[in-house]
Amino acid sequence: MKIEKDLEDFEAIGDDHVGSSSETPLRNDAFKLNNDEKIDIIKDDVRHILETLGLDLTDDSLNGTPNRVAKMFVNEIFGGLDPQRKPKASTFDNKYKYGEMLVEKNITVYSTCEHHLLPIVGKAHVAYISNGTVVGLSKMNRIVDYFAKRPQVQERLTIQIVKELQNVLNTDDVACVIDAKHLCVNSRGIRDIDSSTVTSEFGGKFKEKDTKREFLDYINLDTAF
Repeated sequence: MKIEKDLEDFEAIGDDHVGSSSETPLRNDAFKLNNDEKIDIIKDDVRHILETLGLDLTDDSLNGTPNRVAKMFVNEIFGGLDPQRKPKASTFDNKYKYGEMLVEKNITVYSTCEHHLLPIVGKAHVAYISNGTVVGLSKMNRIVDYFAKRPQVQERLTIQIVKELQNVLNTDDVACVIDAKHLCVNSRGIRDIDSSTVTSEFGGKFKEKDTKREFLDYINLDTAF
């Protein structure tokens, strides 16, 4: 039947970690409910899942789990779905005329695979070449965190980070590399605990061989303290 074939296709897409677009797929009414309303609905859904699995939610250890999970979904691990939380990345004139690339490396990434809702954990390395403006260093970390805090595929996350910084800095000369472990690969399915996934997006001058090589050399520097 067609429905069964569609379900098989959707399962294959999920296990192969294929994304549908470079934009997070949101419904038009995604922000109709406020956060408290979302928490109340999710809490009931989580309770139903746990009860369906046969767990006794009158147990002291489990009784508060539905509410904790709902609050975590809305306020923490999926908080990047809320456009009100988007970092306000103010820019400044490049008065010191720094003309080389700026690299912010080893930015911690905590995200969630949208296919199995399991963690993605890794590091992002971001760089840009100023065309007259600069952005505060911490804002680069905050931009990474904002787009990571939603159901994601790593390819989309990499692209979204670059696009946002290109928009903020008004330049195409932005690059991002992410190296991360996906627990949907490491802890289930193939259960390969050693593998990680590397994605990259290079814009403007970073597409040039020498500039790309310089960026990759920088992120391989040992800066342990």
